[in-house]
Amino acid sequence: MATSNFVDYVKIYFRSGNGGGGSAHLHRDKLTAKGGPDGGDGGRGGHIILKGNEQMWTLLHLKYRKHITAGHGGSGSGSQSTGAQGKDIVLDVPLGTVAKDAETGEVLFEITENEQEVKLVPGGRGGLGNVNFKTATNRTPRYAQSGELGLENWHILELKVLADVGLVGFPNAGKSTLLSVVSAAKPKIADYAFTTMTPNLGIVSYRDDKSFVMADIPGIIEGASEGKGLGTRFLRHIERNSLLLFMVPADSKDIHQEYKILLSEIEKYNPEMLDKERILAITKSDMLDDELIEEIEQDLPALAYVFISSIAQKGLMKLKDLIWAKLN
Repeated sequence: MATSNFVDYVKIYFRSGNGGGGSAHLHRDKLTAKGGPDGGDGGRGGHIILKGNEQMWTLLHLKYRKHITAGHGGSGSGSQSTGAQGKDIVLDVPLGTVAKDAETGEVLFEITENEQEVKLVPGGRGGLGNVNFKTATNRTPRYAQSGELGLENWHILELKVLADVGLVGFPNAGKSTLLSVVSAAKPKIADYAFTTMTPNLGIVSYRDDKSFVMADIPGIIEGASEGKGLGTRFLRHIERNSLLLFMVPADSKDIHQEYKILLSEIEKYNPEMLDKERILAITKSDMLDDELIEEIEQDLPALAYVFISSIAQKGLMKLKDLIWAKLN
């Protein structure tokens, strides 16, 4: 994923189409001078529809579209002819796209399946023609119903990356390095904090042609759930992961404490994420001898763990085995 091409947040003003007005037409032809009502209904206004597309991974195509308007419905006419429907706007979006009301922050729905279509802003209904108002006491109504106005509002579209495994750790914990070694992804890697500014996805090959998807998100810092660092902007990307892989470097002052801080930030952001499977990977462990490893193991949290080194290719197969067992 190129940094400049990954867009996971857009705010757009959507307007659906107005419904067409009904017709108040009275039937006239060369044989009929004063016929009855035959006005048709107006056509409905166009909808704004979101459609899931599994081939897409970014909202980049919507980044510069600030106003999107659907077509208006046509007016009804004589001979009970219904007006044309307004043109719908169907927007392809990646799976994992969440639609929100920009004013209230209310989550409206989430697109999770390919070809799934959900109406974001419905068009206005067409008005009824005068033929609908004919009664025994009013046989020639000379009025019809106006079409409904379309709806308009600011909406937010947010993308939550879909992956099996989400990498969780402080900046510079080795997340991007791991992803680059176990997959074909080429995330930016450097020896400073916040190298990763956008999520990166990689497909990790496993035994017997099996595979799983791993997501590297920007590093979490203490207070991220309150907006510090890159804040909550990227925490949402691990909401949809089946498994969370916590990564703490072997040279950390207190591995257990660092894990607790990461877990705390996730809990503050969304307590439901604590229900996910978790694995702890102690990275950069090529610098450890057996004695140091035994000493560190005495104070590790009570969950599955593995010592790895992406550079030295140490423990990576054991990590994959552990991940696959947890996923299945």
